[in-house]
Amino acid sequence: MIVIMRTLRRRGAFCRPCGTALFREMQADTMLQGWWGLLSVFITPFVLLVNLSARSALRGLPEPTTWGWRPPLDPGKPVMRRPAGLVAAVPLAAVACALLAIPVLLVIGLFVGDEAPQKLTVGSCARNDGSWSAQDLRQEPCGSPDAEFEVTEPGAEGCATGDYLADLEYSADGATTLCLHPVGR
Repeated sequence: MIVIMRTLRRRGAFCRPCGTALFREMQADTMLQGWWGLLSVFITPFVLLVNLSARSALRGLPEPTTWGWRPPLDPGKPVMRRPAGLVAAVPLAAVACALLAIPVLLVIGLFVGDEAPQKLTVGSCARNDGSWSAQDLRQEPCGSPDAEFEVTEPGAEGCATGDYLADLEYSADGATTLCLHPVGR
């Protein structure tokens, strides 16, 4: 059953107690045995939900007025009060958490995502809070003691000796090269 998946369906004319007993038995079996296949892990929660529509149809069945050739079946305990229901609560809770985690993480990512890098302009000053291989440039007022570099344009031959090259993401258009001249030289 790990590779092959099977589905069972019971058809017949049922009274409400017999239909309820059959539903509870099959739902409990699905909750206990339905998780073992490779695809069944993903399909079983949907099967359990579809089975609930059958349960709502059972509620519309009439109560038996007279007994036929045998008395109605005892519906027994509700599904979640059976051992199979308790065992199935673990994978059902895991699937529910996984399904809830995806939208929650997406919403958190929208509000807590990385901030866009600050854009630098020629003549402004900046500091680097990261390493040179992973720049984290922040704009600073030029008179501030935290200002480490003045932003300059490269000359015809590039940045001056001793200057650093800012990553392109810090330019206004994302494509212009900017030089970082150490302040105090």
